[in-house]
Amino acid sequence: MSSSHQGRRRGKPGILLLFVAIVAALTGAYVFVSRNQPGPKMPDNPQTSTGETAALPPLKQGNFPAAPVAKQVPVEHVRHGDTYIDPYDWLRDRSYPQVDDAEVLDYLKAENAYTEQVMGKEEEGARAKLFAELKARVKEDDSGVPYQRGGFIYQVRFSAGQDHPVYLRRPLDAPEGSETAILDVNALAEGKDFFDVEAAEPSPDGRYLAYSYDDNGSESFNVIVKDLQSGALIGEPIPDTSGPIVWAADNKTLFYVLRDESQRPKRVMRHTLGTANDTDVEVYEEKDPSWWVGISESQSGRFIEIGSGTLVASETMLIPSDDPTAAPKVVIPRRDEHLYSVADQGDSLWILSNDKHLNFRLVKAPLSDWSEKNWEEVMPASDRQYLTGLLALKDWLVVFGRQDGNQQVWVRDAKGDTHTIAFPDAAFAVGPMNNAVYDTGTLRLRYNSLVTPPTTYDYDLAARTLTTRKVQEIPSGYDPSLYTSESLMAPARDGTLIPVSIVYRKDFKKDGKAPLHLYGYGSYSIAIDPSFSTSRIGLLDRGFAYAIAHIRGGEEMGRPWHDAGRVLNKPNTFTDFIDVAQFLVNQGYSSPGHISIEGGSAGGTLMGAVLNMASDGLFAGAVAHVPFVDVLNTLFDDTLPLTASDYPEWGNPNDPAVYNVMKTYSPYDNVAKRPYPPLLITAGLNDYRVTYWEPAKWAARLRTLKTDDNVLLLKTEMSAGHGGSTGRFDKLKEVALSQAFILRAHGITP
Repeated sequence: MSSSHQGRRRGKPGILLLFVAIVAALTGAYVFVSRNQPGPKMPDNPQTSTGETAALPPLKQGNFPAAPVAKQVPVEHVRHGDTYIDPYDWLRDRSYPQVDDAEVLDYLKAENAYTEQVMGKEEEGARAKLFAELKARVKEDDSGVPYQRGGFIYQVRFSAGQDHPVYLRRPLDAPEGSETAILDVNALAEGKDFFDVEAAEPSPDGRYLAYSYDDNGSESFNVIVKDLQSGALIGEPIPDTSGPIVWAADNKTLFYVLRDESQRPKRVMRHTLGTANDTDVEVYEEKDPSWWVGISESQSGRFIEIGSGTLVASETMLIPSDDPTAAPKVVIPRRDEHLYSVADQGDSLWILSNDKHLNFRLVKAPLSDWSEKNWEEVMPASDRQYLTGLLALKDWLVVFGRQDGNQQVWVRDAKGDTHTIAFPDAAFAVGPMNNAVYDTGTLRLRYNSLVTPPTTYDYDLAARTLTTRKVQEIPSGYDPSLYTSESLMAPARDGTLIPVSIVYRKDFKKDGKAPLHLYGYGSYSIAIDPSFSTSRIGLLDRGFAYAIAHIRGGEEMGRPWHDAGRVLNKPNTFTDFIDVAQFLVNQGYSSPGHISIEGGSAGGTLMGAVLNMASDGLFAGAVAHVPFVDVLNTLFDDTLPLTASDYPEWGNPNDPAVYNVMKTYSPYDNVAKRPYPPLLITAGLNDYRVTYWEPAKWAARLRTLKTDDNVLLLKTEMSAGHGGSTGRFDKLKEVALSQAFILRAHGITP
């Protein structure tokens, strides 16, 4: 029942995600147009105002009151013989993570007030109209598909007007409709500006519920245990955890991870119900500052898994769930550049390993002795095939990955016969969800594409059939036949072909006159798959094309695709994005000055770098969410939470070769006296992944140096972290602000 926070991290915390890496190299360019059946006649695009919203002034500074100007207090840094003057170092509160410097807070509040002056209040005008439009696409009274876990059927429900979910369950033999609430997140969040439940884990016998929550956006989670028979809370909250919780088979022992003084997940702890927290036992401590640690339960329930690692190396340890005080046993001792993940099944241990190839191979070993001398290769590594994750059921093994860049799911039966699951779209996003039963012949999947709303499937592994359990309902209406998508290949300046996913209405004209919104990320081997978004519909219906640039640094084309965009190769990420934009211009999807761009976190690094590098007038506007832009200062400071673990992605600037590359793209350090398009920058005051002062410093320097009259906005969420708001409607208010800005940057009245 753990919650999902996609897009929240600057990068993966080591190998803590079981689905790490990969896709294989495409051998040539291709174009795919979704085969949507002809639909009814399409209405005109609402590219202009219906008259409900008055025309708004262009995003020019001269149309608004003066923007805040941050004072300058020069601080000198000398690195590798180079001298840097940082005039905005004072924006970093020295008492961080506590932020109470009145001057800093006053500046951030002044920037927020300026954003409101330019964009209007969220409850009025264009922002309110867009919020209402976005909210109308949300089914307010909604339920997840029920699923079995132990002796109960669990479900998550939302009620009309509520921001947060309620977790419910009923016994297996009880009729549908007899569910009772076991956790009401709305009640817990009452009176709080921010509230996030990371995990809600029932004990194996179902008597207890352990859940973890964060009430300020810092990602420091408190663990609570609730007796579901009496409703009483057991013991005191356990503070400062990383969020995940795992129960042992005895129903009284649970494991959690404590963060260190630098907010890094480092110590695995064991707690026994009914005992004081200060008697909890340390099971494992990760000593390497660049390695993070996490915990999970194997699919069979037989093992507690401790995973430790970085972006490029990992180590897994197992503890028998029925012997929770046993010492963790290492599967494969750590070594440089070796990533692996494991899944137990019967007498065997399945292992995904990149020991022979970056794209991983699948091997099988006896559970009694899994040493490498006993490995049997089952799926060899391949340039075209990238294996990213395992799900081991009693009689079936499911392997997730990519084939020629597209997602793929392989199914292997007890006899060793293998087949792939056929899906309705050529390009899509798919993953497992709520597969809590080990002895089953059914696999539950979440599936969607650029034109297909999120769909929950149950896949009969023997019959090889997909049964639709739920399709996301869009109350305001959505007709997929009105839209089409393509998969393109854009040539980069070095000749590499960059995948591009694009979606638009079927009445879209490729005459270069239409607005285009281009999204990118390109870091930490994270793929941005061609998935559906209800928030995107409003842009498409206003005549936009929406494109995703699958640039190097991600994993869309396999693990080598990531390596081609990290450390010394990092500039490829930024030039790829610019080259994709130019390709789309050349193909008639838009034209210079009619392209807006967006990215967040490491995608914010992308925004900052390309705005410094791109030709004048290419972009109409840009949105950078919680952007990692003060690259040199942050990566020279190893006291910050992510710095040491970030070196495999960006490199260590103490190395002169890395430093010489990094200083060419670090957004904050490369702001120049040149024109920039209208720019919206967001930040979270309690963000420990990208600290608030990075976007604040960047905004301050841009405002001083840029030579144009375009508006620059900085919006800081004063009670949130890296992921922004957690309530489903509060989140839509943030989306409404971004979309209002994008539309106005294109000269379109929302």
